[in-house]
Amino acid sequence: MTALEETLAAIRPADETAMAAARDHQARLTKPAGSLGMLEDLSVRLSGLAGVCPPPRPTPATVAVFAGDHGVHAQGVSPWPQEVTAQMVANFVAGGAVVNAFARQAGADVMVVDVGVAIPLHGGATLLDANVRRGTRDLSVEPALTPDEARAAVEVGLGVASALIDSGAKCLLTGDMGIANTTPAAALIAVFTGRDPVDATGRGTGIDDATLDHKIEIVRRALALHRPDPADPLGVLAAVGGLEHAALTGFILGAAAQRIPVIVDGVIAASAALAAAAFAPDSVAAMIAGHRSAEPGATVALAHLGLEPLLDLGMRLGEGSGAALALPVVEAAVRVLHEVATFDSAGVSEK
Repeated sequence: MTALEETLAAIRPADETAMAAARDHQARLTKPAGSLGMLEDLSVRLSGLAGVCPPPRPTPATVAVFAGDHGVHAQGVSPWPQEVTAQMVANFVAGGAVVNAFARQAGADVMVVDVGVAIPLHGGATLLDANVRRGTRDLSVEPALTPDEARAAVEVGLGVASALIDSGAKCLLTGDMGIANTTPAAALIAVFTGRDPVDATGRGTGIDDATLDHKIEIVRRALALHRPDPADPLGVLAAVGGLEHAALTGFILGAAAQRIPVIVDGVIAASAALAAAAFAPDSVAAMIAGHRSAEPGATVALAHLGLEPLLDLGMRLGEGSGAALALPVVEAAVRVLHEVATFDSAGVSEK
């Protein structure tokens, strides 16, 4: 079997016995039942993923920032020059980006993966050279990737997830960088959810109304040209995806196969999460929606996956910034099961 096939075969549903034990334990803790809201639901899900209650604490954790460029940039869908992708990768490696600051606050490491940056990059201790090709083709005029290239990018993500987990990571966080990458994300979300591109397409790094209308039309053109089949997720990634989207898909699947939680960041990661769920519906058990991106496609994608975001701060930066902010919330949900006394052990009267 290929690495992808082996990974898909390893993904299993959440453990119902562990989830029931977590619900029972939550009911016996020294607090009113349900008073921690979404944190209680999250602790139950994490127990089901791990197959034990309480589940392991989600530390140490690593943000993997997958970077790639996009041929569709030539269509004028972003006001930023393509060179910014490589420049921002250097900034991540130097520790100067927002995700670096948030990761330091949360106690997470940051790893940067060049899966498709157009400009060759110089090395660094936290930079992995896994470049599949120097940017995608223009999805509005031809397939963005060949099936082999899409599979190779997915397998980059699988490999990164496996290496991080083997080195001790107990939680993985999705990150991304790629000028114009919200256009393929919108296309992926439209395909996998069946929604109109107008519902899946947002302003990305900031575009005016005329450019937004043009961007929506580019997505429509791509979908009409390729007619991608949501039942063939690899074919969808090849037709309208990006190299970082495909790698993130593999990253999420790799975490799910080893029953490690993965915090999904913004719209790029949400589009990859849809692809992962198309490959393996049970992979959703490993996904935690870190925040609700201001990009409309993110809300569409999360609703389709049945995931409720932990934070809603009006952010649309990407990089893994929202996932890093959510990590302490995830840890808090787990700590409750580990550390809070029960009514019996604390000698507290129940109602």
